[in-house]
Amino acid sequence: MIEVFKTDVQSVEQSKPLIRKLKNYIPGGWVNFDLEDCDKVLRVEGSVFSVEAIIKLLHKNGHHCEILD
Repeated sequence: MIEVFKTDVQSVEQSKPLIRKLKNYIPGGWVNFDLEDCDKVLRVEGSVFSVEAIIKLLHKNGHHCEILD
């Protein structure tokens, strides 16, 4: 399963704790931010995860997140 999200994460310093939290949520998954992209893209790959839970996790940590169409 692969999902791509639009976020408002601006820096590596902001992304690092989010990546750690997401990797804890998706063991064996792959998570990265493309902060060079205008949509500050978050890409998540894993066997099973909830899109809603990822969005909630970012919101809970003060960031906007939505599925990128």
